[in-house]
Amino acid sequence: MSRLWDKGAPLDARVLRYTAGEDHALDDRLVAYDVQGSIAHAEGLHAAGLLSQPDLDALRTALTEIGAGHARGEWRVTLEDEDGQTAIESRLTQRLGATGGRIHLGRSRNDQVLTALRLYLRDAVERLREGAQAVADSLHELAAREGQVALPGYTHMQQAMPSSVELWAKGFAAEIHDDAEGLRLAHRRIGKNPLGSAAGYGTPGLPLDRHETMRRLGFPMIHEPVTAVQLSRGKAEAQVLFEIALLMTDLGRLASDLMLFYTQEFAYVSLPDEFTTGSSIMPQKRNPDVFELIRGRTATAQGCLVEALGITAKLTSGYHRDLQLLKPPLFRGIDVALQTLDILPAALAGVKFRPENVRIDPSIHAAEQANRLAVEEGIPFREAYRRVGAQFRKD
Repeated sequence: MSRLWDKGAPLDARVLRYTAGEDHALDDRLVAYDVQGSIAHAEGLHAAGLLSQPDLDALRTALTEIGAGHARGEWRVTLEDEDGQTAIESRLTQRLGATGGRIHLGRSRNDQVLTALRLYLRDAVERLREGAQAVADSLHELAAREGQVALPGYTHMQQAMPSSVELWAKGFAAEIHDDAEGLRLAHRRIGKNPLGSAAGYGTPGLPLDRHETMRRLGFPMIHEPVTAVQLSRGKAEAQVLFEIALLMTDLGRLASDLMLFYTQEFAYVSLPDEFTTGSSIMPQKRNPDVFELIRGRTATAQGCLVEALGITAKLTSGYHRDLQLLKPPLFRGIDVALQTLDILPAALAGVKFRPENVRIDPSIHAAEQANRLAVEEGIPFREAYRRVGAQFRKD
């Protein structure tokens, strides 16, 4: 099979296996977006007078059919393809001959890949944001359902101040709403049209209008100058992974609280049987595996971010093949977060607090007593603090 960069010399099979790696399999999720970008590019060529109307019509139809066939599972990107871009263009030329080959005029695999990635990220970020909002909504529902149950608030793992299920659940909900807002802000970097930058230095001699593809693909702006495009590689990816890491950290802390509350020593909550598992040896046990894995996958999210940052940390300007390695941590981080967000609302719906087991030490009212004493007697707070503290030490 001829690849986009082939110059006729034979390629050692080991080179293909090493350089393609898992890229061909990862590209399956980008096929629909590559088709979308390719159609917009063909329309841009036509608008610039570089592609005839019959060729545009043939390319648009063939690309649509190729994308639909992939969506139906009729073909997949293979190692022999090397990547999704070669797989699509090969199928185009098989169908259309020379017309299929005209699609690559004014385009490099570099801006082609980045366009598909940004279109994919645009959708992925919205799915993540909606998933985070769904978890926050589930916490609000828990607060409405059981908000009046009193809880001790903890500092340093010690009972410290009065709290409630409402305060506890709404605190997490507020931070997860904030994570959703952070994801929304990632669109600033995603929303720049890279098409027309080609290999990072534009398309000399071709009258391509980058505003044309910007408009057709729904990007709010053009990424310019063209030399900035390859310098930007990894930044939108890292920003998305950073927001994912923050989100997963909040979800991990939520899971940690629930697992603590689920212990026999606390027994503040019951967890739904359909979201706990049995022990292989102890017949009496139900294990909070879902919540343990949420906590554990926080490390996965953080690792993906560090990996993505490390790939670009010391690259010089222009394109480097290293950038291909951004896909594995990016996709892995997105998948871990989406899977977690998918399961958590249903798990939270089955959480029930057990107020009869919540034991609150009277000392958690000490700060309130000190505040009241300072106001009623007009004394400095530190004096009231000492008096109340001494009273509890006597008790």
